[in-house]
Amino acid sequence: MIPNILSIAGSDPSGGAGIQADIKAISANGGYAMAAITALTAQNTQGVTGVQVIEPAFVAQQIAALRADIRIDAVKIGMLGTSDMVATVFAALAGLGVPVVLDPVMVAKGGDRLLRTEAVAALRDALALADVITPNLPEAADLLGRPEATSETGMGEQACALLALGPRAVLLKGGHLPGGACPDLLATADGLLWLPGPRHATQRTHGTGCTLSSALATRLGHGMPLAQAATAAKAYVARAIATADALSVGHGHGPTHHFHSCFEGTTR
Repeated sequence: MIPNILSIAGSDPSGGAGIQADIKAISANGGYAMAAITALTAQNTQGVTGVQVIEPAFVAQQIAALRADIRIDAVKIGMLGTSDMVATVFAALAGLGVPVVLDPVMVAKGGDRLLRTEAVAALRDALALADVITPNLPEAADLLGRPEATSETGMGEQACALLALGPRAVLLKGGHLPGGACPDLLATADGLLWLPGPRHATQRTHGTGCTLSSALATRLGHGMPLAQAATAAKAYVARAIATADALSVGHGHGPTHHFHSCFEGTTR
């Protein structure tokens, strides 16, 4: 059975992040993608020039329409933007009873803030409503009110601190660590599981967080155990980054190659 995966996130017109990346990643990982849009952005690979947040009540209406008609097998949550949106989205999902992956989108790749400062506390309180959260190191530091981790030891400490806030699992992304490795860390009540990986020397990493969380939600929607799903999602994103040089999109942080498996072995 093909799982139906709902992404609740903002729109990126350049196609590299947000809803557009989620739809690609869900599809590439064998799911049927659906979307409830929380915000419209004006952005490209070089930065964000504008954000228009959708009325939270209308986002709830989008989710209600889907719940009334379509089986939902897993949910990925991305950009929420405001404290009202955080409360509204989680209220709209109450009682759904499927895996919920929360990617705490706070700052865009180019440094533009996508979660209002006053909404950080609301998002922190909502972590307990998620099955898995997938912060990067700056997002983890922001949520915890601590300096950013700069070592695997620091990653371990912060992953455990985030787990103590209530989510059932934390997949802490280590892409911001210095050095040639790019380890991620899965923290659950059973302990810590390191997911090692090499660092690819490329600027084409726009939307990697959206892509990873969507791939993870899709794998969970397939019924995969969490550790297996996280490992598969990381491998998918790593290959999407490694093959991204096949794309020629923009002049800044370019997107990953979501459909790399469809193009590998073909010629132009």
